Amino acid sequence: MRCFAILVLISVLFSSNMIAQTGDYDPEARLKELGITLPTPSAPVANYVNAVRVGNLLFLAGKGPSKPEGGYVTGKVGVDLTIEQGYDAARLTGIAQLAVLKAELGDLKKVKRIVKVLGMVNCAPDFANQPEVINGYSDLMVQVFGDRGKHARSAVGMIALPRHIAVEVEMIVEVE
Repeated sequence: MRCFAILVLISVLFSSNMIAQTGDYDPEARLKELGITLPTPSAPVANYVNAVRVGNLLFLAGKGPSKPEGGYVTGKVGVDLTIEQGYDAARLTGIAQLAVLKAELGDLKKVKRIVKVLGMVNCAPDFANQPEVINGYSDLMVQVFGDRGKHARSAVGMIALPRHIAVEVEMIVEVE
């Protein structure tokens, strides 16, 4: 039994090192390939910070879908916005969070893993497609970080979000 536990531990450590030492891991090059330019992260609108680091975990405050031309994507998904528009809003929220990560870390290669995502969708009480909306965020994380972008996730509906934004997402990231 003890030997089995040691073999499992060695296997896990070997797997993590294999991921960590992959030579082609370059999330910033991937952003360029995707045609994404990260904006300057927006400043917090109240008495909080964009990110808090505890050990090797970075906790990102909730961000919303910032439009490249300024302002936010607003409205209720399923009422004012389609699921596809909500998906796009969640993707824009992902870009805003990537900008925070870049500002905090200096280099996105320091991201070891996207650990947990909490996606909140501004929607009517009978709307039930929150996962399809938050897929816009999750799909972007996998496009940018590959397998390191796969994460645990919650996608929930909210009767309202600050400033009527369509989507808000919080994220926990493991970093070097």
